[in-house]
Amino acid sequence: MSEFDKYATPLSSRYASKEMSAVFSLRNRFSTWRKLWLNLAIAEKELGLDVITDVAIEQMKQHLTITDEEIAAASKQEAIVRHDVMAHVHTFGESCPDAAGIIHLGATSCYVTDNADLIFLRDAYDLVIPKLVNVIDRLSKFAMEYKDLPVLGWTHFQPAQLTTLGKRTTLWIQELLWDLRNFVRARNDLGLRGVKGTTGTQASFLSLFHGDHDKVEALDKRVTELLGFDTVYPVTGQTYSRKIDIDALAPLASFAATAHKMATDIRLLANLKEVEEPFEKSQIGSSAMAYKRNPMRCERVCSLARHLGSLFSDAVQTASVQWFERTLDDSAIRRISLPGAFLTTDILLSTLLNISSGLVVYPKVIARRIKSELPFMATENIIMAMVEKNASRQDVHEQIRVLSHQAAAVVKEEGGDNDLIERIKKDEFFKPIWGELDTLLEPSTFVGRAPQQVEKFVANDVKNALAPHASMINDAEVKLSV
Repeated sequence: MSEFDKYATPLSSRYASKEMSAVFSLRNRFSTWRKLWLNLAIAEKELGLDVITDVAIEQMKQHLTITDEEIAAASKQEAIVRHDVMAHVHTFGESCPDAAGIIHLGATSCYVTDNADLIFLRDAYDLVIPKLVNVIDRLSKFAMEYKDLPVLGWTHFQPAQLTTLGKRTTLWIQELLWDLRNFVRARNDLGLRGVKGTTGTQASFLSLFHGDHDKVEALDKRVTELLGFDTVYPVTGQTYSRKIDIDALAPLASFAATAHKMATDIRLLANLKEVEEPFEKSQIGSSAMAYKRNPMRCERVCSLARHLGSLFSDAVQTASVQWFERTLDDSAIRRISLPGAFLTTDILLSTLLNISSGLVVYPKVIARRIKSELPFMATENIIMAMVEKNASRQDVHEQIRVLSHQAAAVVKEEGGDNDLIERIKKDEFFKPIWGELDTLLEPSTFVGRAPQQVEKFVANDVKNALAPHASMINDAEVKLSV
């Protein structure tokens, strides 16, 4: 692969998909500029500019994909003229001599740079949306598989009422569904800057068409159509409003929060030895501690999610400090933050696909933890059962309180197991319900409607959200670079 086919960062060259790296590659950037110049010339010719010949159009079509040699030549030219767009106008003209005089006719630099960026944003969303769809699909299957498996709930990371592993998974999925909604909305909201001229007034094009306003409007519309967009921004300065970048990056930053929360949950569950991310047979967790099974994929997700979330502030700050029709202090940071946001999103989604395809569950560990905590949670059920045997609620409560504190002391002060149920079985006060204790302690009776919630959520909400994207779903294995 040529160096011009990659976005020049270690991040993309090692981890990002080839498709996403290609979107933000130098080759694609400069080839897209050529596509923009070609479509501008086609539209101008259609609207009566006879100076543009069929030969010129044909030569431009034959040189749309820039070569390594042309990129190198443009780089040398840029060192002389200190202007990237004009360097590429010159280089394109050398390859298309009959078009040299009409390339970039009536346009300003932002015609190619800004319109190209909008194309890249659209194309990048077209790559991440299918990956997000598949993460949701795989997690939904996992949720259904474990919809009935009781697990200890956690609030404040302290033991709480039971839920199921499937129900916990739906909490991740629901946030991902909102992310999918936001991705699709942001993608479909993107328009084209179009042909607006140096300060957005279209003065140069009005001059080209000798004051014919209708033709200028027709030119803007036709270029938009040729480039595959449904809408064009009706007014701009020299650039499209940098608020569009805010709208484009906000869903990615929101997704970063979802990814971080999900990966953090899995990291905590790995510490509890209840659920783990995939761990390959020959994988080494630590150079010193051979037994380690570090959740390195989830740790990578958390690390990159923090980075992705921070890039949103670049867009906000940049949009807020633009002067009048334009200022150039947006250029350098956008060349980093826009590709960086989508490259990072692409890596996160590939990693989540890998994780969600191979989560490892340890039901016996889960059951043991439930057993250690359930006696305390079951006390309310025990109280109710005793009341049904004509015992006083207050008397039962006091007996339970005393025994619970004794059992807690064994756990906390002696490091022993929770023996509350054994104490109840030995206390004559509770003899009326001794035969019911196993039933009262059945974990599945403590999960409420969790299984039913999972079934309904997957059958309705997930199914409806994924229906428009059904053709994107696949079961392809996702392998990661270490």
